[in-house]
Amino acid sequence: MVTTILGRKIGMTQVWDENDNIVPVTVIQAGPCTVSQVKTKATDGYDAVQIGFGDIKAKHVNKPLAGHFKAHNVEPARYLAEVRVENGEDHKCGDVVTVKDFADVAAVDVIGTSKGKGFQGTIKRWNFSCGPKAHGSRNQREPGSIGQCSYPARVRKGLHMAGHMGDERVTVKNLKLVRIDEEQNLMLVKGAVPGGKNALVSIRMA
Repeated sequence: MVTTILGRKIGMTQVWDENDNIVPVTVIQAGPCTVSQVKTKATDGYDAVQIGFGDIKAKHVNKPLAGHFKAHNVEPARYLAEVRVENGEDHKCGDVVTVKDFADVAAVDVIGTSKGKGFQGTIKRWNFSCGPKAHGSRNQREPGSIGQCSYPARVRKGLHMAGHMGDERVTVKNLKLVRIDEEQNLMLVKGAVPGGKNALVSIRMA
């Protein structure tokens, strides 16, 4: 069984649960994902399947990928991902993974790329405190001391400083799967997931 599906984050909304409580949810268009390659221990040394998500015109596919899709007799996909499985011989090219496979799943892990914030200071990036804002203070948004004096006479590795923020791989675990719409291939997941609207996300069974 393939335990992961690719999807596109649509946005956030809210729904009511069975106790008439408002639940904030993220709507994800998940799948359908077509199996475009099967790997087994006999051929590749491990069991996995490659799944594809998203439509793309044939003229926009480069020649190596076009040959790959043609060799496995599947339609071209915009995004590809490899998923480990217990037994690769149980799957074949052309199989489709849909939200229906997640009907009995209570919680999922969502993996995506966080929004890029550019170069940010220590207050926004690491939640540092502001300096004194009294008369004469010139240390309102500065990081303060970053090292010691004569020993070790250097800045320690890993010190929180200003720099590039966001645009990194983030995994949010054990999000409750609130609802599934099989007709429209939608998943409603409780809470927020990384990325902006239309961002690619990977949903796996928790």
